[in-house]
Amino acid sequence: MRYWLFKSEPNTWSWDQQVARGEAGEQWDGVRNYQARNNMREMQLGDRGFFYHSLSEKAVVGVVEVSALAHPDSTTDDPRWDCVDIKAVGPFATPVTLADIKADPRLSDMVLVKNSRLSVQPVTQAEWDIICAMGDFSA
Repeated sequence: MRYWLFKSEPNTWSWDQQVARGEAGEQWDGVRNYQARNNMREMQLGDRGFFYHSLSEKAVVGVVEVSALAHPDSTTDDPRWDCVDIKAVGPFATPVTLADIKADPRLSDMVLVKNSRLSVQPVTQAEWDIICAMGDFSA
């Protein structure tokens, strides 16, 4: 299993909206960055990801799971853009903020710290474990 981080502006697509989609999940559409698209093309069913609220909150708020492999993004006719489907697994008991992540020296090499603008990014096993512990998440 690999780990990822999915960034969303909560006023565009929030954790609560993701949870409301239930087992059906939702396609992670609208991504128009080649690196983020390529990351989604690498994903496998069952991979886990952090759901990150960007903008004002800047915090990991929950965990999602890849429920459909990369497929054409239905929000465009441009064949260059793919997306995956994700479903909510569970919320963090305590959201983990970007400030919390930056304050932990063990996370200094995390993509979120070095390239916070990338909307879909890989997370290492060690980073995953640390942030899950910080957010009091286990599943």
